[in-house]
Amino acid sequence: MPVLAALPPVSATQLPEARDDDPDPVVVYLVRHAEKADDGTDDPPLTLAGQIRVRVLRQLLSDAGLTHVYTTDWKRTRDTARPFAEALGVEATIYDPRQLEHLAATIRATPGTHFVSGHSNTTPVLVAALGGNPFDPIDELEYDRLYIVVIHPGQPPVTTLLRFGEPYVEGSDFGLRAERGSVRPPSSRRRN
Repeated sequence: MPVLAALPPVSATQLPEARDDDPDPVVVYLVRHAEKADDGTDDPPLTLAGQIRVRVLRQLLSDAGLTHVYTTDWKRTRDTARPFAEALGVEATIYDPRQLEHLAATIRATPGTHFVSGHSNTTPVLVAALGGNPFDPIDELEYDRLYIVVIHPGQPPVTTLLRFGEPYVEGSDFGLRAERGSVRPPSSRRRN
């Protein structure tokens, strides 16, 4: 028996009343960049697995109605955001990962549906700055998180955490997440 079938039905009197003059919520989709190569530089591109993950994400969000795209100025984040910006016919907005409160304020004040490509150490912080729940920290090899933060004016934000593409298994890279031999122990580098 499906879990939802065991729940009592919701009556129309239990639902919040929608009014025509209610503003639309701000909806924000946030991801860490897809799998990065280990090319010996500080600014590596995506691996083949990362490119495939971006295609899966693009398909998943094809009907999301995105209106704004944000990325940090690193190859891996730009390459993760690029298909979304191209679909909208716009340039992605580059944001400073050290100014997440500013970005959160900009997003909260901008009606629409936003896509943000960030890093393992900045994406949860931005979710929290938007008023959402970041859940646990993102692991070094974890690339399958998709946060959705819905911000209704005058109400607490609602956070949904989904998984997409190849599933993350703690401590395992399946030989697909990075180039062979490139898996390194987590470092103290700022942008993962």
